[in-house]
Amino acid sequence: MRVLVVEDEHKIAQSIKKGLEQEHYAVDLMFTGPTGVEAALSEDYDVIILDVMLPEISGIDICRELRKQQLHTPILMLTARGQVHEKVDGLNSGADDYLTKPFAFEELLARLQALLRRPKNQLDATLTVSDLTMDTITYQVLRDGKTIQLSQKEYSMLEYLMRHKGQALSKDQIINHVWDYESDVLPNTVEVYVGYLRNKIDKPFKSLPPLIQTIRGFGYKIG
Repeated sequence: MRVLVVEDEHKIAQSIKKGLEQEHYAVDLMFTGPTGVEAALSEDYDVIILDVMLPEISGIDICRELRKQQLHTPILMLTARGQVHEKVDGLNSGADDYLTKPFAFEELLARLQALLRRPKNQLDATLTVSDLTMDTITYQVLRDGKTIQLSQKEYSMLEYLMRHKGQALSKDQIINHVWDYESDVLPNTVEVYVGYLRNKIDKPFKSLPPLIQTIRGFGYKIG
């Protein structure tokens, strides 16, 4: 999952980024309103964390603009203010949820996971492809009843493939969802990680059909 964090307090932004990366998210940081709007409209994110008090443009105005541009990505707003009318303003601007600072990271994570599980986003907590299952809450991956240990990037790539089972995904699509904006990633990096995944979910199960397929000249699909 790829997350955009728009937060002008660098310490808070970096703390959120570090925590989410440990939970297998790819995270991009923007520190001003204009750069946040540009990133949200030009890149494909699964969820946006948006601070209300930002330089130049407020988070509420940003949210209104994104919804005006028909961007339906879930938005979680952050603010140091907790008054009811300010929360109402944020939600009325198009935000999906609201969190008051200071907050526990565990609550932030739980709220993000709740947004991602909403039916309109078609993001289920348990993913299944044939006899391969992934629990996105516990991060447990099983094939044929056997636990598969994955690195963070392997997990993120497999989750993206499984959420789009049967669909051919280009290397660029995979890079955009598994790595953050600042990562220096080449297309052959995707090939390397696909090799890692095959070594863990296909090759050890020789009696079962391989799940990851190469689409020549394009990318990969699972299922």
